[in-house]
Amino acid sequence: MLIRLGYVAMSTVVKNASPSKTMTATNFSKLLDREAAIRKLQRIGAENLHNTLRLLKHNRAHDIMVFRFSSRFIPLIGHEMLGDWDPIPALSAEFEELGSYAKQNNMRVSFHPDHFTVLSTPRKDVLQKSVEDLERHSAMLNAMGLGMEAMCNIHVGGAYGDKAKAAKRFVHNFTAMRMPIQRRITLENDDKTFNALETLEIAEEVGAPMVLDVHHHAVNNHGEDAVQLWPRIQETWLARARLHLDEASASLPPKIHVSSPKGETEPRSHADYVEAGPLYTFLKAIAPITPKLDIMIEAKMKDSALFKLMEDLKGQEGVTALDEASLQL
Repeated sequence: MLIRLGYVAMSTVVKNASPSKTMTATNFSKLLDREAAIRKLQRIGAENLHNTLRLLKHNRAHDIMVFRFSSRFIPLIGHEMLGDWDPIPALSAEFEELGSYAKQNNMRVSFHPDHFTVLSTPRKDVLQKSVEDLERHSAMLNAMGLGMEAMCNIHVGGAYGDKAKAAKRFVHNFTAMRMPIQRRITLENDDKTFNALETLEIAEEVGAPMVLDVHHHAVNNHGEDAVQLWPRIQETWLARARLHLDEASASLPPKIHVSSPKGETEPRSHADYVEAGPLYTFLKAIAPITPKLDIMIEAKMKDSALFKLMEDLKGQEGVTALDEASLQL
């Protein structure tokens, strides 16, 4: 099994390269010249995109081919104070440069909209904002010139007192979205509500690939074994490949999320680094049926956690390091 490691949004190695510098709504409202205030938001957005390009170059230097973008590229985008403001065209050159670099270096990039983006909600206003947020994420990927291989990962959402009804609402609301948005979405099990099996069943119903979060599964399950669920989870990716959306998206390997609990008293919180032992046990179990796998590390120490995990996994039986961020098992 070929394994590639990636990390989320920010680097602990590259200094002064935040991809999510911001301006608060309060500070925006204090600026009397609205046009100048909007131009300032766009300048911050341009700086965030430039810093993200710096991170991709850092990743390329260390063979890191899997990366999650920050969802906070553009401050206050979608905020009610700014109405129909669409800054993406004004930043088209920056987006295009970022996407071109990712494509030229065959990097797998993605987004993970925040927890306010929920399709299981019973509230029409929340649903509308959620769909608009997914549309914006897709528009940013389009502005980068990236195809359906660049995806947005979301959770099913809340149960709102009736998980079965919430699941049905999710399916209805998911399938009501435009098909280009549906095709960019992956579904992930969460740590409190929709567990791996429940998320898998919904992913199968709507035809979305599932991202297994092994940490979430450990703290939210009904006794299911992640290894036993894996063939069905992997099939959600194979089913997508059979759609032949394009060559890049058809060749996407499955992706999982990994992290370790911060401690016994905080089992759901993420630790600074990833414990290699439990991950190795899972990888060894699925290796016989999994040719390729991408792993998104959700540890607090970001790329430093990736480098440490590489060193720890290299010491395991049957593991061969191929470069600084990929392994053969």
